[in-house]
Amino acid sequence: MPAPPSVIIGIHGLANKPPSVDKPEYWKRALIEGLKRNCGKTTNELSFDFVYWADLRYPAPIAYSENPEYYYEDPGIGPFPAYHTDKWAEIINKASEIVGTEVNFLDVHTGVTKVGDFVLERELQDLAAYYADAGFRETVRGRLTDKLKLYRGSRIMLIGHSMGSIIAYDVLRLLGRNDPQFSVDHFVTIGSPLGMPHVKYKISQENDLVRTPSIAGRWTNFADRRDVVAIEAKLGDDYEPNDQGVKVADVPVINAYRSPLDRDPPDKPNYHKSYGYLRTPELSNVVRGFS
Repeated sequence: MPAPPSVIIGIHGLANKPPSVDKPEYWKRALIEGLKRNCGKTTNELSFDFVYWADLRYPAPIAYSENPEYYYEDPGIGPFPAYHTDKWAEIINKASEIVGTEVNFLDVHTGVTKVGDFVLERELQDLAAYYADAGFRETVRGRLTDKLKLYRGSRIMLIGHSMGSIIAYDVLRLLGRNDPQFSVDHFVTIGSPLGMPHVKYKISQENDLVRTPSIAGRWTNFADRRDVVAIEAKLGDDYEPNDQGVKVADVPVINAYRSPLDRDPPDKPNYHKSYGYLRTPELSNVVRGFS
């Protein structure tokens, strides 16, 4: 019997995005660029689909002229930088510097209090709306649920970036209760805030345990510790395994994205950028083995 077809489904994160016809293409191109640079693959084909939800929060997509960090093919040659254990201290030191400048953002880590709600509303308005606005929450969850069900019977890799990883997690937990025969082969989170105490508290309010979704056959979390959104990078410390014993595997990476040279400021690092995560060697190896 032939193996079922494979598909990668992405869902984007916080803030306004380029038009819905462009954003999925940028993700796909970043994945393919990573496969070429890191794995030596030459194909331009990839079975890929996408869930876009920025239109639920913003009246118009971000214009090219206003987007400081659009997707562009990196001009370098050879593999993108891989994470090595000897880089750990350097990355932790850099993360500590960033945390020092983002103390207001990270007030959310003081615990589950009204401080958390205040910071979410001030710094992460889309995520605050997700928790406060039931209509928005159900609509965006519905989009992802419908997309996943289009591929019932296929091997599915679901990649969630930033807030998209929270939406993806919540949908997988809901599907586990409502459609337990459904399966997602590999759940991938990149630049995820799922380690934030406030987010885990919201999950615990809706679910029995903070754990791996029951319908996920595998869960890998990729995080650059300099990424302030993913500063709680070790989700394996916080999420229990599911009934099949599947536990989140934390994989440290180096997000090498830099703002394009024609933007101001040019060549500025963005350790949270989705395109940088999608081009990391560690993620490329996972995609190569799946596709």
